Amino acid sequence: MRHLHWFQNDLRLADNAALLSACDAESLLCLYLLPKPRPWCNLTGIGPQRNRFLRESLQALREALQELGQDLMVLEGSPELVIPQVVERFSIDTVSTSQTPGWYETQALQFLAERLPVPLTVHPGNTLFTPDQFPFSWDEYPATFSPFRRKVEQLAIAPLLSSPEKLPPPPAAQFDAIPVAAASPHPGLPLPGGRTAGLRRLDQFLFQEAGIVDYKSTRNDLNGLAGSSTLSPWIANGALSVKEVAHAIFRFEKERVANESTYWLYFELLWREFFHWRAMLDGLTLYRQSGRHKGSSLRSFDPRQFARWCAGDTDYPLVNALMHQLTATGWMSNRGRQIAASCLIHELNLDWRYGAAFFEQQLIDYDVGSNYGNWQYIAGVGSDPRGGRHFNLEKQAAQYDEAGVFTRKWDGFRVPQPAYEVDGADWPITGPR
Repeated sequence: MRHLHWFQNDLRLADNAALLSACDAESLLCLYLLPKPRPWCNLTGIGPQRNRFLRESLQALREALQELGQDLMVLEGSPELVIPQVVERFSIDTVSTSQTPGWYETQALQFLAERLPVPLTVHPGNTLFTPDQFPFSWDEYPATFSPFRRKVEQLAIAPLLSSPEKLPPPPAAQFDAIPVAAASPHPGLPLPGGRTAGLRRLDQFLFQEAGIVDYKSTRNDLNGLAGSSTLSPWIANGALSVKEVAHAIFRFEKERVANESTYWLYFELLWREFFHWRAMLDGLTLYRQSGRHKGSSLRSFDPRQFARWCAGDTDYPLVNALMHQLTATGWMSNRGRQIAASCLIHELNLDWRYGAAFFEQQLIDYDVGSNYGNWQYIAGVGSDPRGGRHFNLEKQAAQYDEAGVFTRKWDGFRVPQPAYEVDGADWPITGPR
């Protein structure tokens, strides 16, 4: 039997049910398809730091596979076109992959399941639970987080699966080198890709620094390594499984201490879980302006305001600093993301989807469910029971950057921009009002 494993957000050997299913095959072809985000809002491709982190993660995975006599084929193109060609070219008998949320991703899997001439097996993805563990049906899935948390937080996390000791050999094929990205990890937030780096950060944050002990009070620090776990990039692409992180938290609580902060890190894993399955259920509504609500908000696309927000050239210094941090490092704290999103939606009066698309392009921890779910949350069209969040930017700056250290570090202070009018098509009219 000739097997094809399509890696998606499972860039690891350990705790990978889909990969383990291929261990008895006659030959195994390991494949990864580079992401090609939808070209909306004039945003094409992925940002330099996201591209860098991904390529580093792929190279690390490739080296781990090579230690077992395997290799990784990295191609470009849509799954619907590429995978049937690969199946035919290498006479593949069966295909495996891991589940991933998102409407477009789900549609690709459905297309392949219907059109491939060989069986496609979709294994559980990078989640804490599987749907059969939930104490509710799909029709009863909570619309907001708190009821979901109360129903699932006591559920047992399945044991981790071991890494394969050996893998079938690859077919005779050309495995090209993975091009090195032009960008390097930013010294302001050096987060290298790959499983080894993820495991090192997990051990550092929990057991070496014991940063988790005070996590609830430090998690909103805007700088990153000073207070956040920064584990999300490795979880997002699956270099770490989310169950690995959960079990590490539980081990810390057993061996060291359990308190409100240690629970809070698990609490945020539950938030990720909630958004994952909500994305599966919501389908296309994940990308609608009105989200799961009826009607639409009165928002427009102002290209000049959007460009200023992306470039960190607004009249809001803290927002500018956050956007500069994002484009330079590929990362932003959760609090920072809420502030930047609130600014785009409520101060600039722009459609939230443009901001979500820019985050999709730039974030090294991009995750479709968490990204679009959180943007809907701030916009009040998703899972926020309060109908959205409008942050007072001056208050946020005073609370999280009172001395302006972060804002100066990331060059947030700008000359105020002139006001301007727009024409009937919402394009800027030259000159101030």
